[in-house]
Amino acid sequence: MLIRIDASSAVPLAEQVASSVRRALSDGALHPGDRLPAAREVARLLDVNVHTVLRGYQQLREEGLIDLRRGRGAVVVAAPAQARLREAARQLVAAAREAGFSQDKTVDLLRTSWSEEP
Repeated sequence: MLIRIDASSAVPLAEQVASSVRRALSDGALHPGDRLPAAREVARLLDVNVHTVLRGYQQLREEGLIDLRRGRGAVVVAAPAQARLREAARQLVAAAREAGFSQDKTVDLLRTSWSEEP
């Protein structure tokens, strides 16, 4: 299945739904124009509330990765590179928080990394 969750994880279920889709985009399993499974079907298969899936889909919409319309469902609109960068950014933020970095310190670290020669 495209979307997987770990009920024992501390990560909210809606975030796990969104992360699964981001991963599928970055791995090339999803492409612009592809439809995501219906939220009701995902909820049924994962045994979660449909609103949990919809929150995950809404998060992806806010990130510009999918288009979400009543009657049309969820359609991928972003390129895989954008999904990879979003996922990497989320991982960076999680690691920075775990290390006790502030937002400013994390942004400074990113700016320093950006200015370094490749």
